[in-house]
Amino acid sequence: MAPFDAVCFDLDGTLCQHTQDTHAMYEQAFDRAGEPLVGEPAALWAALSGPPDHDDPVGYFAAGVARVAAQHGRPDLDTLAVARALRSVIDDCAVGLRPGATDALDAASAVGPIGVITNGPKARQQTKLDALGIVDRFETAVYAAELARSKPHAEPFEQAVSDLDVAAERTLYVGNSLAYDVAGAQNAGLPVAWLCGDDERGDYDPEYVIDSLAELPPILRGES
Repeated sequence: MAPFDAVCFDLDGTLCQHTQDTHAMYEQAFDRAGEPLVGEPAALWAALSGPPDHDDPVGYFAAGVARVAAQHGRPDLDTLAVARALRSVIDDCAVGLRPGATDALDAASAVGPIGVITNGPKARQQTKLDALGIVDRFETAVYAAELARSKPHAEPFEQAVSDLDVAAERTLYVGNSLAYDVAGAQNAGLPVAWLCGDDERGDYDPEYVIDSLAELPPILRGES
């Protein structure tokens, strides 16, 4: 008997990776805002607190820009202008499939229906799926920003298994975030294959730990 009846995937960092030049994007944002360049992208990403606020994306980025400005002694920086510009130059079409993604999707399709569960809003995330050419691979796409609760709450996972008409315990979830994917899926009763990257699992206990999506097909065949 196959170990699963369905498979659901996270999107960003799991199935796809961003291909946009972040340094060029960052510089373009400051140029568009009419502000001298302050810091670099890595400093901004580190200064952002928690997951993106899809209800107030400009405010979310502005808070990070404000922290970078403070670190560089630039209290005069128009953080809102930079945040608006940054938001406008992010290209959601600049994405590519992670290595092994196509084979992982093929193997998942052989198991049963497949879905995608992402915290992002539909307008941005569907653009990525279209750009990747995989939007038609999924029987359901749950955009958690459109729900009352996002990952790691159970609601997005419960919505997906309801859409697919499968049991949670027979649905494998594949994601790269311990705090959002592993925690949320397990809270909803789904077993998880964690795409670990360079992270340590800490106190989390995913059912499967994989270094790449190429390791997923044997799991789906019950060989691991």
